[in-house]
Amino acid sequence: MADQLRHDNQNGWVGKTPYWKDAVFYQVYPASFKDSNGDGWGDIPGLISELDYLRDLGVDVVWLSPMFESPQKDMGYDISDYQAVYNRYGTLDDVDTLIASCHDRNMKLILDLVVNHTSDEHPWFKESRSSKTNPKRDWYIWKPPRYDPDGNRIPPTNWRSYFAGPTWTWDDHTQEYYLHLYGSFQPDLNWENPSCREAIYQETMRFWLDRGVDGFRIDTVNKYSKRTDFPDAPITFPGQPNQPAAEMWCNGPRIHEFIREMQEKVLTPYNHALSVGELSNTPLPSQVLPYVSAANRELDMVFEFSMIRLGTGGAFHGKYLYQPYPLSELKAHVATWQTFLEGTDAWHTVFCENHDNGRAVSRFGDTSSRKNWERSAKTIALWQGTLTGTLFLYQGQEIGMVNMPKEWGIEEYKDCESIGFYQEAVASGDKDRIAKTMDGLRILARDHSRLPFQWDGSANAGFTGEDVLPWMRVHDSAFEDGLNVETQKEDKESVLGFYKTVLKLRNECDELFIHGAFRHLLPGDEALFVYVKEAGESERKALVVLNFSAEEQDLSSRGITVAGALGCKEGEEARLVITTLREVERLGIENPERLRPWEGGVYVNFAEGA
Repeated sequence: MADQLRHDNQNGWVGKTPYWKDAVFYQVYPASFKDSNGDGWGDIPGLISELDYLRDLGVDVVWLSPMFESPQKDMGYDISDYQAVYNRYGTLDDVDTLIASCHDRNMKLILDLVVNHTSDEHPWFKESRSSKTNPKRDWYIWKPPRYDPDGNRIPPTNWRSYFAGPTWTWDDHTQEYYLHLYGSFQPDLNWENPSCREAIYQETMRFWLDRGVDGFRIDTVNKYSKRTDFPDAPITFPGQPNQPAAEMWCNGPRIHEFIREMQEKVLTPYNHALSVGELSNTPLPSQVLPYVSAANRELDMVFEFSMIRLGTGGAFHGKYLYQPYPLSELKAHVATWQTFLEGTDAWHTVFCENHDNGRAVSRFGDTSSRKNWERSAKTIALWQGTLTGTLFLYQGQEIGMVNMPKEWGIEEYKDCESIGFYQEAVASGDKDRIAKTMDGLRILARDHSRLPFQWDGSANAGFTGEDVLPWMRVHDSAFEDGLNVETQKEDKESVLGFYKTVLKLRNECDELFIHGAFRHLLPGDEALFVYVKEAGESERKALVVLNFSAEEQDLSSRGITVAGALGCKEGEEARLVITTLREVERLGIENPERLRPWEGGVYVNFAEGA
């Protein structure tokens, strides 16, 4: 993570590279990581106890999902006190210990910044809704009702919320509606109000930066600026009272002004504290570039979701009506964002899991057999580890954790979004829609990533005591299939061992895999994902070959040879530096251009130690 000199042909950065470009980030979902006190909930002392595990994995920065005081209706993304810690997770002293413990290990810590909205139990909102004349009334977005031709009261707009239903809730006390893009318990803050913005900066950011945190993952960062004329959204779903309306609040008229102000007033004065933004509904590079251009001085990097949202029916009405897609579509999204960097002063993230999506190996890999699970989990690791940008891992990804078993019923799904979409399907009375929604939840639901971490093969997988009822059910694979840390940590060829190897290779060949240019081969192929990484001035190249299928595939039949793709000169040989196959599986392989099911490998055009 030391600062290194970079040339201007390596994605536009001239001078010293900030640490976060080369760093490996690891997201911890506190409720599900490690329970230290036997109450069935993960906590901060539990995280502290496993920092050495993260350091040994190769993690440089821990991203801790919300641990603030909260009613927990949306698992902490509904904050009632930004300066207190939810009692199940620990205390302020525990957070101070976590900060110091990370720094003692030469690791950094970033927190989740959730300031598009608060909980409806936050003191600011309680004041705001107390009367129309309260000084904090304008800290949230209030509007009078409209009336239909029959005189019935209706919301100010027809906007649909992310959690189903309207974005407006009626407040009987003050006789107005308040806006909430998510749940009715998550009222949106009014960023148009400068006093509100300053309170956000002081009470939610400077407070934690003063305690030593190193920056923030900024939730819903492009939703602060709404259309202030509040028009109705176009009718996308006839007959539905609420319509998708992301264009009314995403990337709004003042959004770049607000983020630059945040950077200038808070992040820059604190030694350029790290900022990584969640940028949903922003699928075009031309839309993303202003947020991450170094010249614009807004955000260091962002999460863009085109690839990870594959298979969903959109963010709104049909989100969990699963839509199958070809591999070529996934590859096209990856290629778009890999080449997005070239010739710019921007930077990007690499990720395929987080707390809001199903597990990568269940979505992009193959869990039909133990062999295919292991191979595809490793292939996903190799794919992610060889892409340009800053790598983010999510807890359990490194051991190949999988989605809930399909046999589990809706009662095991705890997430408010899952429940909202399922209840909406039930209310429709359409049996086909109910079944398809449940099928979609089994693949895409946020719940899958929130199952307790699988540390060992005991009754509760080492997440909590064996006689404790965990807040979510532990996956059967922890003890039935040996899918846990304890089983894998002694096996260098396990999924966990392979992740360690990939991260080591990524660090050793950073000019190729973190900063290198991306050249896509066979973009239309529906079985193979093949690309070349190039290091610019050094003429070093790597060929990444990934079989995303359960059948053998042949490179040469597609007109590609390893040596040819690497541009090897006469007398030069390509060298295999990593493969997803176990050593015993590699015996007898004579043709490197014929790939076994879910096999991946990386070849380079330079000698070892060169």
